[in-house]
Amino acid sequence: MISVITPTYNRANLLEALFRSLAKQTIKNFEWILVDDGSTDCTTDIISRFENNDLFDFAYLKKPNGGKHTAINLGVRHAKGDLVLILDSDDTLPRNAIETISRHYDLCKNREDCGGVCGVMAHHDGARIGTGLGRDTLYVSTLDLRYEYGVKGDLLEVFKTSVLREFPFPEITGEKFCPEALVWNRIATKYKLYCFNEVVYYRDYLEGGLTDRIVKIRMDSPRASMMTYQELTEYDIPFKDKLKAAVNYWRFRFCAKGDNTPSIDYKWYFAIPFGYLMHLKDIRTTKS
Repeated sequence: MISVITPTYNRANLLEALFRSLAKQTIKNFEWILVDDGSTDCTTDIISRFENNDLFDFAYLKKPNGGKHTAINLGVRHAKGDLVLILDSDDTLPRNAIETISRHYDLCKNREDCGGVCGVMAHHDGARIGTGLGRDTLYVSTLDLRYEYGVKGDLLEVFKTSVLREFPFPEITGEKFCPEALVWNRIATKYKLYCFNEVVYYRDYLEGGLTDRIVKIRMDSPRASMMTYQELTEYDIPFKDKLKAAVNYWRFRFCAKGDNTPSIDYKWYFAIPFGYLMHLKDIRTTKS
């Protein structure tokens, strides 16, 4: 079974379309876990529409507002499936998504180093997001996928539930955002994904969403962002990508207050001026 986890915050108007996309799935071997991250709209009022469905299992969890990553952690702890598919509240699935994911997972699930599967995303108009794999399948870590094979754009990583429990999102006091890349990269040090070049997720980037506000969000949660970039400098990736990560580390270091911050190797101190220039640019951009 697959556990579909939807972290949501004040998106009640979008949940009906999400439910319909799940109801249309060609196979129903999944549960839907809706994690309400402290919504103040009418999310609670419409839950009964989903609870009484006889198509798939549904669970509703409500928690104080803490950010998407904390909602995912809670959902993973309650998941009953072998895999976890994170489905954002403003996105939907093609009708054959669960069937396609299950079919590919059957090909790799018994490999000791298999962490799950990975498919391609598209906009709701059918236009693919990113470069795609460039081939039908790959069995690689997400780090190799990005830095060796050069795959760009958002992908749908569907991890084993046990793997996400092994690598939970760090929850930092006072921060409400943690880049998914931080955890995906950590997983990549131990596990690979069976990647296939088929669309299994529909995503549009809505105004006011995480992607639209990402710079300001990262500035408000600098330690998680710094941790992501600091760890990137230590992975076996091309030097130019390590340099870019070092610049971004310092870019958000200037947003962090106090001394409780992730430290970076002194050899990257030369990137401080470039990070500061990026920081000044971010301030101008967010103010405008």
